[in-house]
Amino acid sequence: MRQKAKRLTWLFDLDNTLHDASHAIFPAIHQNMNVYIAKVLQSCGLPCDTAAVDEARIGYWQRYGATLLGMVHHHQVKADDFLREAHRFDNLHDMIRAERNLARILHKLPGRKILLTNAPRIYSHDVMRHLGLHRHFARHVPIEAMRVHGRLRPKPSKLMLKKLMAAEGLRPRDCILIEDTVENLKGAKTLGLRTAWITQYLSMDSSRQAIAGVRATTKSTKRPIYVDVKVKSVGQLFRQLHRLR
Repeated sequence: MRQKAKRLTWLFDLDNTLHDASHAIFPAIHQNMNVYIAKVLQSCGLPCDTAAVDEARIGYWQRYGATLLGMVHHHQVKADDFLREAHRFDNLHDMIRAERNLARILHKLPGRKILLTNAPRIYSHDVMRHLGLHRHFARHVPIEAMRVHGRLRPKPSKLMLKKLMAAEGLRPRDCILIEDTVENLKGAKTLGLRTAWITQYLSMDSSRQAIAGVRATTKSTKRPIYVDVKVKSVGQLFRQLHRLR
């Protein structure tokens, strides 16, 4: 049992999994994205009103898994420019909310932990440092590091997950992906990973979902067959450990 626990590797998402990004951070990111996208659309001679911008941001997120990929593919923007402008905050630390004793909860979970986030390096590093969680993670994989054959392949890319597991010498059956986004869990499950769905930060407001591009809520979606464990919070993972091994 100890050897099995030693092989276990947790792949943790960041936003709305380890902290409540929907509270203040996501609204700020969406506003920043809208300003940036409007400028790009305008420079291309395309409609840049609120409806057109929202359609681009949400549509690219739904089609590619990240708005960034749509902007790079269709408008040839530089990924670093987009990520920098989208993650500008007056005071990020005041915007961060998370469940209590999160560091102790992570310490209690057996096995190795990797942060796997579609957020950029500087932002995710700052959030993890503020929460005091960085010491519990063996590796930090931000969106900039999610490249396959030189191309950005963020979650839910199965090619990226395969490359990561090969580089880390991991077996799919020893890995658990913890996410708030069920679409990311679906691809991981087909590769043989275990999956855990965190639901406590999902919005219950349908209008807020539309603005954010959220596809699933705890009320509208039951546990899909590709989700091994559906829990409200990271704090409940330990009690479900027997179903994830």
